[in-house]
Amino acid sequence: MLVSDVDSTFLTQEVIELVAEHAGAREQVAEVTTRAMRGEMDFTQSLHARVATLAGLPVSVLAEVRAALVPTPGALELVERCRAAGVVTALVSGGFHEAIDELAASAGIDHVLANRFEVRDGRLTGRVSGPIVDAQTKRRTLEELAARHGVPIERTVAVGDGANDAPMVRAAGIGIAFRGKPALVEVSDVHLEGESLLDVWPHLERILERD
Repeated sequence: MLVSDVDSTFLTQEVIELVAEHAGAREQVAEVTTRAMRGEMDFTQSLHARVATLAGLPVSVLAEVRAALVPTPGALELVERCRAAGVVTALVSGGFHEAIDELAASAGIDHVLANRFEVRDGRLTGRVSGPIVDAQTKRRTLEELAARHGVPIERTVAVGDGANDAPMVRAAGIGIAFRGKPALVEVSDVHLEGESLLDVWPHLERILERD
C-alpha cells in the first residue's frame, strides 16, 4: 500500500496558497505554511489561521484552483504502476477535498482523506468544516487502511514532505521524505531529493519482490 501526502508531494503546489492568491493573502499564507511544515508551528493552529484569510471568497474560485493544479513529475506514472501491480493507493492531505478529489478520481486513487471548507451562501466562511486532518489523523489513516485491506504495516510505504507527515512516515514499513523539511528527514527511512515522485517506485518494488 502507498499512502502519500498531497501538497508539495503529489502536487507541486500548496493548494491553500493558490486559494489565498484570490484573497490577496498568498504571501501571508505561504509564510505560515512554511513555518508549519518545518515544525515551528502547530499544524491545526496554522490551518485555522490560513483558512481565516479566505473568508468571503466565492466558492467558484475553487474551480480555478482545480484547473491550476500541477501534479509532481512522475506522480501519475507512479499511480499507474501501483494500479498495475495491485498496490492500494491513498492520498491523505492537510489540504482540501474540494481541490483534489477530481484529480484523485481521474488518476485512479483508491482513497482520499482531506479537510473541507465551510461554505455558506456560496462563499467560504474562513472556517474548516469538520475535524482537521492533522499529523495523527494521517498516521491513523495509514494504519486503518492497511487493516481494512489486510496489508501488513511492514508492506506499506508512506511519502510526504513536512513535519505533519512525520507520524505517518514513521509508522509505515518504509517512510519516505520527498524533498522533505529537516523535521521529516530526521525520522524517515529514505530521503529523496530528485524532481520525480516516480523515484518512490523502487522502494515499492522492494516490498513487492518479497511475495
